[in-house]
Amino acid sequence: MPAHIAASVRIAVVIPSYKVRRHILGVIDAVGPEVERIYVVDDRCPDDSGRFVEENCKDPRVVVLRHEANQGVGGAVMTGYRAAAADGFGVAVKIDGDGQMDPALLPMFVAPILDGRADYTKGNRFYDLSQIQRMPKIRLIGNAGLSILSKLSTGYWNTFDPTNGYTAIDTRLVAHLPLQRISRRYFFETDILFRLNIARAAVMDIPMDAVYADEESNLKISKIFGEFLGKHIRNFCKRIFYNYFLRDMSAASLELAFGAALIAFGLVYGSWQWAASMRLGVATPAGSVMLAALPVIVGLQFLLAFVSYDVSSVPSRAIAPLLPKKNHRAD
Repeated sequence: MPAHIAASVRIAVVIPSYKVRRHILGVIDAVGPEVERIYVVDDRCPDDSGRFVEENCKDPRVVVLRHEANQGVGGAVMTGYRAAAADGFGVAVKIDGDGQMDPALLPMFVAPILDGRADYTKGNRFYDLSQIQRMPKIRLIGNAGLSILSKLSTGYWNTFDPTNGYTAIDTRLVAHLPLQRISRRYFFETDILFRLNIARAAVMDIPMDAVYADEESNLKISKIFGEFLGKHIRNFCKRIFYNYFLRDMSAASLELAFGAALIAFGLVYGSWQWAASMRLGVATPAGSVMLAALPVIVGLQFLLAFVSYDVSSVPSRAIAPLLPKKNHRAD
């Protein structure tokens, strides 16, 4: 980390705590001296991990926050973000308490934010191909599929591994994000990327290796894929509407509108002609076939041009330094 910048920026770590009693003390012990505060958020843990940390951890940096009811990993992280922002910390790093994330990597996640190159950083376990073989096959396939959906719904075509929870955020963004609307459960990591894109924040992937030992992940991709698919579709529609029609309009907006309209016309007209031909038992005239096919072909060209524009417009400039000061919202 650049020493001249790091000296003026306070760093906090947020650790959601739910069924991680076996590993959390080791995670806390591994957090380096560059971190001034460690927020352990007890998300109504059935093991009472908050009290366990208070009784067994002697690190003076640790502050235990508690939820009256379980809110999920997203809710725990939002609580930590609010606390870090309210206490004047410049960067908040989220690390899981199950031992899968190496706290020694923290400077790599913080450096792009301190340098003004990013507003938000996240881990990417797919960067080093030699390490991918260590990942359980179901996680590998599931994460690859979710990554493709995430690119579409969040607009960050340059990121991968959306369920990776090792992240860091410039806390100046916290007051400008609708924290109360961000998903509280396991869709949190992807949902916050969607919100960051709406804010036009710069996001950067950080290569990392995951640690798979005796921990048991609470995230079962086979169980949440259907739920995630629906939420991805919802966020994709919202992002397109917000970015291309509500907040701004460009040539890409027209390409999307005309492309969708032409394809819809071609499919509807072609289906009607096919049904009529089947009913009458005659071949469809060549002119009718062309009248149905041509709009679809042209419409696809418009949509490809729109996708190309969308890919090229991924936010690349950090916006946190440009944001007006704003009181943090308690909601």
